[in-house]
Amino acid sequence: MATLSELAAQNQKAKIKTAYFPPAQSWQHQTPQSVGLNGTKLSEAISFAIANETQAPRSMEANHYRTFGKEPFGDGIGPFADRGAPTGIIVYKGYIIAEWGEPLRVDMTHSVTKSFLSTVVGLAVDQRLIRSVQDTVAPYVPPIEVYNPQQSISRPAEDIGQPELIRPFATPHNQTITWDNLLRQTSDWEGTLWGKPEWADRPSANTSEWQTRPRHKPGTVYEYNDVRVNALSLAALSVWRKPLPQVLKTYIMDPIGASNTWRWNGYRNAWIVLDGQAVQSVSGGGHWGGGMFINAYDMARFGLLTLHKGNWNGKQLISTQWVSQALTPTTPEPTYGYMNWFLNTDKKYLPSAPVSAFAHIGNGTNMIYVDPEHELVVVARWIDNKALDGMVKRVLEAFPETK
Repeated sequence: MATLSELAAQNQKAKIKTAYFPPAQSWQHQTPQSVGLNGTKLSEAISFAIANETQAPRSMEANHYRTFGKEPFGDGIGPFADRGAPTGIIVYKGYIIAEWGEPLRVDMTHSVTKSFLSTVVGLAVDQRLIRSVQDTVAPYVPPIEVYNPQQSISRPAEDIGQPELIRPFATPHNQTITWDNLLRQTSDWEGTLWGKPEWADRPSANTSEWQTRPRHKPGTVYEYNDVRVNALSLAALSVWRKPLPQVLKTYIMDPIGASNTWRWNGYRNAWIVLDGQAVQSVSGGGHWGGGMFINAYDMARFGLLTLHKGNWNGKQLISTQWVSQALTPTTPEPTYGYMNWFLNTDKKYLPSAPVSAFAHIGNGTNMIYVDPEHELVVVARWIDNKALDGMVKRVLEAFPETK
């Protein structure tokens, strides 16, 4: 008799065999009625998403200075782009059954970028460039030369003896951090990267502890922190020895038929010398600018890939083991897996969705909702964060079992 895990694997293979995977440059549409769904309910869900547009300004740069720009060291150092009106796509069994706005429009997607970053790390694990996520990161990251074309070739006398290279994992605390800690945002990494000290990201109200508080043991405390995310990106760049956007394009985006319009941007000062070339260490989101600039169709393709546990039309692009780890709750924060896989543990994150559902979330709000139980992917962009569950609830009401 087959075990539960074997039965689940068989069921997943059966779904993949019968699922539709859109080829590059085309995507079949179906009407909701033709696939047994309630079109009126889906129209209500779309109207709800449009009516609940975020109240933040459409200028991402202006919005930055209304929010993160007020933090210490809050100046933007990466590109921003004005966004458009709410837009999105609903995908059922691989087919587009509804869309609204301008899905082809390339916008910032903020911290959905983190899910692309964690996927690139997962590829490094699958290819044994990283032996285990339980390994400490420090042995994988050599001293790094920052590329600074404005720097004088000769060093002034007062700089002699001062460090010329950066060592982001050299402190006693940082030497104990594992890849898993960084992926789960439980590292409490300490330091400054690209001019941003970690304590300046969402700083404590108690200014006296900004630079003085004791470090938490890695793995014990969850803290969402983009400086630490960018430290993970730099570590992954050190492992791959090639720009991470190239890795993502080769192993993920091209195989899933993504367009050629997405861009993964970093900060203007985040350049290193790698194998004799200047290479940008890209950011894990839009905090201070940068991150993924991408259209809704490409976001939906990535969501479809994660719906099928890393399999695209029979080809395993990223291992099922990695996806399983990404969907495992983080002990200090049960609704967080690997960045930025938000889990619906105990239905805390999205009360109207199944426990098995998850979402890739970024500021804006940008959401890729993934629901294996319903074979459903929903991309909703520029929706108020408080309306996410309402949107999902209305989409699920279109299914016969929720009538």
